[in-house]
Amino acid sequence: MKKIYYLKTCDTCRRILNKMDTTSFVLQEIKSEPITVKQLEELFALTKSYEALFSRRAKKYKQMDLKNQNLTEKDYRQLILDEYTFLKRPVIIINNKVFAGNTKKEITA
Repeated sequence: MKKIYYLKTCDTCRRILNKMDTTSFVLQEIKSEPITVKQLEELFALTKSYEALFSRRAKKYKQMDLKNQNLTEKDYRQLILDEYTFLKRPVIIINNKVFAGNTKKEITA
């Protein structure tokens, strides 16, 4: 399976996608088509962690003062489902491997 979860208004997502050949990928824009419970569960099955899929760069992370809270995997799951900006992006799935976020390490992989 080849899939990419991205945000079309994100400059970094656009830059990464422009450098890739995405013709064989299923693209899902997470603002217009939010991630479903089933899709998030599939990502969890591959990563074994909701925290690995969670973005601490989201503006709401600071607004909600989440850095001063002890969040559990269940909390991360619910936050991602409630607000699309909490999903790291882009999330790229290639043959049951997940690359989440835009760190240099993830982009190189």
